[in-house]
Amino acid sequence: MLSVDTRTPESLFMSLLLPLYPPEARADLARVRAVDANPGNNPSLPAQLAAIGEVFARLSREAFGEDLILDFSDASIHRLAHRITVERRNRWLRELGPDGLPLLLTVLLHGVAYLGECVVRNHGGVWKIRNPLWESLVSVRTRVGQGELAVLSWWLRALSDGEVGRGTLAERYRMHVEEPSREPLELLVIAAPDRRLPRLKQPRYDTLYKYLKAHLPELRDLGQDFPSPERFAELAFRWLDFLLLGEGRMLLMWGPTDHGLHLYWLDARGFRKGMYLPADGFPEPKVEGEGEKLRVMASVQGKVVVHEVLWWGP
Repeated sequence: MLSVDTRTPESLFMSLLLPLYPPEARADLARVRAVDANPGNNPSLPAQLAAIGEVFARLSREAFGEDLILDFSDASIHRLAHRITVERRNRWLRELGPDGLPLLLTVLLHGVAYLGECVVRNHGGVWKIRNPLWESLVSVRTRVGQGELAVLSWWLRALSDGEVGRGTLAERYRMHVEEPSREPLELLVIAAPDRRLPRLKQPRYDTLYKYLKAHLPELRDLGQDFPSPERFAELAFRWLDFLLLGEGRMLLMWGPTDHGLHLYWLDARGFRKGMYLPADGFPEPKVEGEGEKLRVMASVQGKVVVHEVLWWGP
């Protein structure tokens, strides 16, 4: 097996990628990441990244052992993210790719280009070229402003021990690309906003499904990215409350655990995003709708803290 330290994104970068950089770049990585390597806007450089992304799409069957239908759609990022497992990553460490490089390196560097190209093709993103190319950023403008996405960092995190197997590449893509690009009023209405949704006093995965079937049968699926039954059991919610938002377009599910307050936003297709806030066990947290905003109130180290987010989430 290739000798690579996968414990953290930083150790993965240092052991797998840093040896590929010339000495002057290794000595000043901040400059590598800040300097525009395409000041003349040469179209051939973004085209190279697009071509690298195409190679990744073609090689996915060999790398993943199945056809993920990598068609540069947003949905393909979700399919891809949930196939990155500990077992696959460790196999990529052992094997060489068709280019003679360690397969993990091939997946990483080509995967960066593929993910960035999905943003470019679906959301009007623009490559911000860096040298080496895999350090390139993707600039994208959404309704919440302009952002620059460090997609290499996303991949390093997704392959590191703390995140591998958890689908976090899809979570970041949804949070930083899909959600900011969506128009919340275009969401399908789940149910009338005045429907009474009582507290679930004994939250377990099975009781949650029974609850939704009884009180909100229109929500047919929690979605692929909702916490797994094992993760849900680990959280050990004391109770769960429910609130329909956006004239019934989104469901907020929220409740306290021993570690703090968890909030989950779901639309008609299931889980969309979540938020965690550290909080004391007493007094109970509160969530109130106020126009387009939500006010989340919780005690933190004995002091009541108020967080405000839009009704469709952070």
